[in-house]
Amino acid sequence: MALRARGTELARQLLSRHAAAGSAVAGSRGFASGHGLDPAQSPLQQQIIDKEEKFGAHNYHPLPVVLNRGEGIFMWDVDNKKYFDFLSGYSAINQGHCHPKILDAMIKQAKKLTLTSRAFFNDSLGEYEEYITKLLGYDKVLPMNTGVEGGETAVKLARKWGYDVKGVPKYQAKILFAKDNFWGRTTSAISSSTDPDSYEGFGPFMPGFEVIPYNDIPALQAKLESDPNIVAFMVEPIQGEAGVVVPQDGYLKKAQELLHKHNALLIADEVQTGLCRTGKMLCSEWDGCQPDILVLGKALSGGALPVSAVLANDDIMLTIGRGQHGSTYGGNPVAARVAIAALEVLVEEKCAENAARLGPIFREEVMAIGSPLIKEVRGRGLLNAIVVDPEAKVEAWDICLKLMKEGLLTKPTHRNIIRLAPPLVINKEQLREATGIIAKVFKSL
Repeated sequence: MALRARGTELARQLLSRHAAAGSAVAGSRGFASGHGLDPAQSPLQQQIIDKEEKFGAHNYHPLPVVLNRGEGIFMWDVDNKKYFDFLSGYSAINQGHCHPKILDAMIKQAKKLTLTSRAFFNDSLGEYEEYITKLLGYDKVLPMNTGVEGGETAVKLARKWGYDVKGVPKYQAKILFAKDNFWGRTTSAISSSTDPDSYEGFGPFMPGFEVIPYNDIPALQAKLESDPNIVAFMVEPIQGEAGVVVPQDGYLKKAQELLHKHNALLIADEVQTGLCRTGKMLCSEWDGCQPDILVLGKALSGGALPVSAVLANDDIMLTIGRGQHGSTYGGNPVAARVAIAALEVLVEEKCAENAARLGPIFREEVMAIGSPLIKEVRGRGLLNAIVVDPEAKVEAWDICLKLMKEGLLTKPTHRNIIRLAPPLVINKEQLREATGIIAKVFKSL
């Protein structure tokens, strides 16, 4: 009972501390509220938000909008207000909300068989494996569920290859990561993070990880030349969470050439940049590069359920043997059918071509707003960001709140960057209507 009492008192202290900190932050933005979150747009939405605050963990800080329906590029809140979706579930909904082909595949399979585990074969997984490997040009795929599981799988695979093929001494393998990387919040993922919000208070950390600057070939070369135990470099072709940071042309290709020279692998984390988001099926294609290990997730299901995958050729993939890695839900029949449908939609509806065509239009129109608040507009395809002048008195969060009120939803990353990534089924007229909302908000400031 004494332990329970101490725990209860600690919980009270933590809630009080979080509420005070949240209220201070909200107050500094001019949107103070009792629980540290910005107030909702209606009593109904506030009631729903309050319930989540009471019974749910406080590990997210969402915009104060409660959604209950989505179709194509739009979402509606519980008060039936319509919004442009310019986040796409962090690029998970490239195909648009509730795509009928994806939903049909999911419903049909769910009525027949949902899960066997990998203790048995099912009649869906092989078809999916054949489709995705032929589509992307790899020998094998290892199916998982979430993007961070894909990253964990890639790390294990690279280490196993390092010991079995490269001949690194037992448990001495090292993997490089880029500064400001983000691939999830597991203990492995935060062990490679340079963001205190991700790692502070969660150590000790995974050994064998080292960080080098992003978009810095000389730094990669120096590290490879100094350490023969490096087995891989895991990197995002464009850093999404860091603020849509686009490297110099040829960065991935040059990195892979250096890695191969030193008998090491390139792992491309394309969970966010892959599957047509940047104007090609894979962002690494812009550099004419096929990563040694490819990690996919998010749009691999079109937002219908968690599906991720790691692809590699036989000389790498088959270093992991039977029973050495897996997941109860990885490769389940519903996920397999949904992933096939999601990939087919991307191909059939020419989503990469649409992203490549509309991306430059979007960046030009946002730059043409001419607001002194807009320091930079950057991106590729329909993965873009507005960098707000850090010296300005308005923060990206405040701008996102104003965009929400005008009918466009997105979220900031860091204090002064707004990420803008609509579903890839958007057309030119819709894009221009959305940029009109963006222009209206910036001009009002």
